[in-house]
Amino acid sequence: MRETVSIFMLAAIALVSLPSGSVFARAQLGEAAPALIVPELDGQTFDLGAERGKVVVINFWATWCQPCREEMPALNAFYLRYRDKGLVMIGVSADRPHDRSEVAKAMQSLSYPVAMMRDAKANGFGAPVTLPTTFIVGRDGIVRAMLTPDETKVTEASLGKAVLPLLPSKPAS
Repeated sequence: MRETVSIFMLAAIALVSLPSGSVFARAQLGEAAPALIVPELDGQTFDLGAERGKVVVINFWATWCQPCREEMPALNAFYLRYRDKGLVMIGVSADRPHDRSEVAKAMQSLSYPVAMMRDAKANGFGAPVTLPTTFIVGRDGIVRAMLTPDETKVTEASLGKAVLPLLPSKPAS
């Protein structure tokens, strides 16, 4: 019994000491992206699996998160520049359901779609521990990059470095 408790304690300590990016246990760099199916605020359904063949940027954020709000103009500018070249982007708000109107208000001046994380039909990414967290999924469905403020902040330059090599040389149809 004492050995079992000790093993459990060691496992718990090891889990707590993992870097924040490891919290997304099913979203590992170099591996297939987990499922993400979520209704967008405009009524459309975003299904990551259906976006195979396109590069997808998934940004987990919240209205109350200042670093999230600061990177949104860069995300929007990048989306507007590359959406016709095979780029798909979605913002997934970690706000509570009753803050839906605040989420909609925050997105008024932005062009990429947004969804509420708690409305997800499937979210293999799980709940983020660090906000913002942005995943880049390649055309092959593999997680190619993860951007967080403590490691690689989202800027147009960091997005370009992570995304542009993944985009097709010809525009997607």
